[in-house]
Amino acid sequence: MVNLKAKPYNLSDADIAWVKRTIADMSAEEKVGQLFWQLTAGVSEEYLRELMEKYHLGGCRYNAMPGQMVLNQNRILQKYAKIPVFIACNPEQGGNGVCPDGTFVSSQIKIGATGKTEYAQAMGRVSGAQIKATGCNMAFAPVVDITYNPECEEVLSRAYGNDPALVASMGKAYMDGLRETEGVYCCAKHFPGNGQDYRDAHVSNNVNYFDHDKWMATYGHVYKTLIDGGLDAIMGGHILMPEYMKEINPDITADTIMPATLCKEIMTDLLRNELGFNGMVVTDASHMVGMTNRMKRADMLPAAINAGCDMFLFFNDPEEDYGIMLDAYKNGVISEERMVEALTRILGLKAAKGMHNKSAEELCGTDEELVSALQNPDFKSIAPAISGDCLTLVKYKDEGVLPLDPAKTKRVMIVHIKGAPNPLMALAAMAMGGGANKQTPAEKLRDRLIAKGFDAHIYVSPIEKIQQMIAKGEKPSLNVYFAGKHAIADFVAENDLVISLLDVANGHPSFGLSKGGGEIPWYVHELPVVGISVNKPTVLADVPMLRTFINAYDSNDDTMDALVEALVTGPEAFKGKDPIDSFCGMFDTHM
Repeated sequence: MVNLKAKPYNLSDADIAWVKRTIADMSAEEKVGQLFWQLTAGVSEEYLRELMEKYHLGGCRYNAMPGQMVLNQNRILQKYAKIPVFIACNPEQGGNGVCPDGTFVSSQIKIGATGKTEYAQAMGRVSGAQIKATGCNMAFAPVVDITYNPECEEVLSRAYGNDPALVASMGKAYMDGLRETEGVYCCAKHFPGNGQDYRDAHVSNNVNYFDHDKWMATYGHVYKTLIDGGLDAIMGGHILMPEYMKEINPDITADTIMPATLCKEIMTDLLRNELGFNGMVVTDASHMVGMTNRMKRADMLPAAINAGCDMFLFFNDPEEDYGIMLDAYKNGVISEERMVEALTRILGLKAAKGMHNKSAEELCGTDEELVSALQNPDFKSIAPAISGDCLTLVKYKDEGVLPLDPAKTKRVMIVHIKGAPNPLMALAAMAMGGGANKQTPAEKLRDRLIAKGFDAHIYVSPIEKIQQMIAKGEKPSLNVYFAGKHAIADFVAENDLVISLLDVANGHPSFGLSKGGGEIPWYVHELPVVGISVNKPTVLADVPMLRTFINAYDSNDDTMDALVEALVTGPEAFKGKDPIDSFCGMFDTHM
């Protein structure tokens, strides 16, 4: 069932002989180990040696750490691997998904807004070079989901847009860029396609509602484009396809509809037989509720393999999960035929890049190569170019507001509108040693506007004033909150223009004062107001009264530089085209 002479393998007779001979010589324990990826939990040689010698892992992925530590870890993994091991990372936005000191290039939506596939290819090029330099060999990227639902925050910034043709061309370009580095594999995700359900498969079900024909014209078109281009691997998502399954079996019940990773009709019949995918399939992470809520874990592990997934992403408990899969193989729940098929794809892919003919040292490279890849100045020049081309003037009802000019609107009040705090992100920032002296997006914007001759200041809300009083040891006065309103004439006399700077990553804006405060732009007919989102691009739905709305997509330094230059240049400087529906399909966002 696996054609090793066809793409993505293209193996010689000698390579095919190695695959068959290796499988024939493997013990049951070694065969089962090749089915697993593990998320490493340490870097000690003793721990990594045990992973390879006790569990015979087919693949590993690690938690974020500096590039040199990644390289050191990977040398140990390959040193103790009887069969060379896949080592993956998540370079969805460039080399920073390989290691924190890698090169950030762009979110996918920023590149989608430029419409330029050369940027997607450049992101793949950077990712591939830094993957190889750290001793990794597989990208869990590109994300080729499609943004159909503006509330699908899991996908929003990670997708190139809502046009299947755009997503297909960008995904293919990323793959091509990745392949400019020899020895790096491309694993696109999340088949059969996220972007319709607002829920996150990490914590709930996730549904793709398209029937067969609509799916083939959209997500199917995307995956067929990559498959025809020689895609190495696909990550299966824990995504339900109820309409598709009802077409196959009109009598099917909701209780028996399985997510793709546990569904033979999707992973084998649709992906293998109809789309013709000959490469390797790995599940998305097995701790996600979209998978775990369907059956007992002891049934779930072999069910994923029998559905058509070749590799299983992450142990829960290594001893337990490995034992479950081994018992399933020995007891015939996983047949010998299915095991050999999966192993043929796994080992065939390893042979496709010549991993079987390389030493551990050759698989990982040198310290000097790592430094060169991480410090490449050409790589660092790509992000500013994208930032200059992506800025999108989504809505422009008050013509004449742009360009901003100190002679017209010298006094600029910046209102920094944030979302609800994310404890996990705060912990991550602390762990990485960031946040203490880091400028906020509002401070970055203020300083750049002042440099252009504006008198810019950041609005301090009544809630912030109370917090400042508490920080000083003063007894807070709730009158500060309740007396937040003042005369419109005074407000207008004090300011010439307001910038609503929307810094909301997920969810909705957190407005501290709902009646009369400065956070909510109720004053759009009193003063010129420019709304700028430096994060969530669909936040216009929460502030539909804004008459000028710009998507900048992030608040990185090069983005803020480009943003201010565009603001003082005029509408023509905003080159981006909305890659999604930033109006969110709502009539009042157009008002």
